[in-house]
Amino acid sequence: MAQAGTHERSAADEERELLSRLRAGDERAFAALVDRCHGTMLAVAQAHVRTRASAEEVVQEAWLGVIRGLDRFEGRSSLKTWILRIVVNTAKTRGVREARSLPFASLEPDDPAVSPDRFRGPEDPYTGGWKVFPGNWQLLPEETLHQRETLDVIVAAISSLPPAQRTVIRMRDVEGFSSDEVCDALGVSEGNQRVLLHRARSRVRSALEQHLP
Repeated sequence: MAQAGTHERSAADEERELLSRLRAGDERAFAALVDRCHGTMLAVAQAHVRTRASAEEVVQEAWLGVIRGLDRFEGRSSLKTWILRIVVNTAKTRGVREARSLPFASLEPDDPAVSPDRFRGPEDPYTGGWKVFPGNWQLLPEETLHQRETLDVIVAAISSLPPAQRTVIRMRDVEGFSSDEVCDALGVSEGNQRVLLHRARSRVRSALEQHLP
């Protein structure tokens, strides 16, 4: 518990220091923030607008909003959550202009996270069970999961996901956002966030199963 508290205080101190540097006009601090957040901001924007070009414009506009709003940021949420809220609001405004004003969660296709072919059919005495259980990756050498080819499979699998799934798995598993932060930033319920993450992880796992022994 003490270690967790120390970590939280350290993260909070780092954010306060970063915010102070940003408000002072520190260009290196701003460049570091862009490097850290731009990819996730773009993924969030793409879930609300029609094209990548529009998403890029949303992100650029959102950065201007971040710069203008830094002095008004009160720290009620983390800085990264606040930034993503600006992206969502900017993207929604553009989405309305582009006649795409659907709620974030409705962008999710209504298809199963795991192919039905992987389960036993109604004629089987164990209907609904796995035909072959998913492999136990814990038995694989750790270096196998960190090979360049394996990482490329993961990146490609995430890139091919529907926008809502791609956004949630990137925030949770790549950027390390908590479930509460994702729900807060994207305006989705905990249940929707959990379903999106489960489906995204299932698809990435399926891609890895085809790649790994």
